Amino acid sequence: MKKGIVLAILGFLGVAALSAQTAAEMETLLETQAVTYAQAARFVLEAAEAAVIADPEEAFRFAEEQNWLPKGASPETEAQLDGISLLCMRSFDLKGGFLYSLMKNPHYAYRELVYQSAIQGRADPHMAVSGYQLIFMINRIYSIQEEAAGRKKDQQLVAQINAIIQARGLTDVYASVVDEGVMVSLSNFQFVADSAELSESEKEKLQEIAQILIQLPGRKIQIAGHTALAGTEGGRVTLSLERAQTVAAYFVSLGARQASEMTTVGYGAEQPIADNATTAGMERNRRVEIIILENS
Repeated sequence: MKKGIVLAILGFLGVAALSAQTAAEMETLLETQAVTYAQAARFVLEAAEAAVIADPEEAFRFAEEQNWLPKGASPETEAQLDGISLLCMRSFDLKGGFLYSLMKNPHYAYRELVYQSAIQGRADPHMAVSGYQLIFMINRIYSIQEEAAGRKKDQQLVAQINAIIQARGLTDVYASVVDEGVMVSLSNFQFVADSAELSESEKEKLQEIAQILIQLPGRKIQIAGHTALAGTEGGRVTLSLERAQTVAAYFVSLGARQASEMTTVGYGAEQPIADNATTAGMERNRRVEIIILENS
């Protein structure tokens, strides 16, 4: 494999820990059909920032002393997938379920990485692991760690936003974590009847939300409009979009975001969160959702 391709893979992984690996070592690893436990130990330990040991056999001995390798493994033995799983789980200090936490053996380490999608497809836990597969696993683990860190930060942000909402006495407003980031939902949101014109009371709510958004620069915003089940389907979608656009324009006027930092969408009554057969349910469904998106 040419050096340029190796460096491109390093760039794709985008992790400082791996940048210390030489292009020659990466090239050798990517061309290896079955890595040994010594090779795997040296590479995984540095990737996990658990230890930087240049000599593969010394890396193996370090991992062995930490009980991060299967019993009976030797430096020159071809590494099996479940053994690599244990090495990765322990080196990266990944948390697992009850059985893994109790046993901490290759079998349950393998099951954890399958569950967390670091191992994809139907794979034999006793299969030999190629250098490419090892790099793929490490890249997936980095992604898992980044996703977990992002969720934790979003949970903290939600708690902070909800504390502000409560302190300000805002009603029908709450924040929650969603797949896209953090959502601030304003239910029973009032516009002038059958229009996209904001009422004065709702402007006050949006002013409070704008102050929160100003404290979170750099994160793009999606504003979604929702209606209750009234009128025609086409009319509901059009009105919900226009209302989302009105909220976006108001945020621009408040300096919360530039227009280019926001997108708008109208769902009409397609995504109800309550029963449209009741007045209370219709009020909940008549809402605006402000999603603070994850940084791309």
